[in-house]
Amino acid sequence: MKALNIIPEKCTGCMQCELACSWVQTGTFQPSRSLIRVNIFDELASYSPYTCFQCEEAWCMTSCPTNAIAISPATGAKVVLEQVCVGCGLCAIACPFGTVFYNPDTHKAYKCDLCAGDPACAKACPTGAIEYSEVGREAPWLEPWREMVNQNYLDVISG
Repeated sequence: MKALNIIPEKCTGCMQCELACSWVQTGTFQPSRSLIRVNIFDELASYSPYTCFQCEEAWCMTSCPTNAIAISPATGAKVVLEQVCVGCGLCAIACPFGTVFYNPDTHKAYKCDLCAGDPACAKACPTGAIEYSEVGREAPWLEPWREMVNQNYLDVISG
């Protein structure tokens, strides 16, 4: 299965991924409407893009009362079926990563659909911090990143 592979160490915080995503998804250069966001870690002076993980156990999909989120046979991405979505927002509430959004123009949910297999964010990233590649069940960057964030937390609370 192909998925977005994020390499946080390569991210410079240029936000090109956000601009490319918002353009492809909405037709405007509006990072606030982007489905990928660049998180700024001030204490580490670093950045990391994040978007829908396309979770195997997709809480957004299981929480939807109208079955408006389905798995794309072409990409395996969890996609919002706009014609079925009633805009209740339960999917956005259920997503533990905050990567399902509510579109105020359409009054529907929207989330990363991997640009139908040609992700604009990966193409626009000048440093290669976002790759669209074959991955296993969990993105390979997630475990080292999780360990680093946890260690930083432990360092802070231990004084």
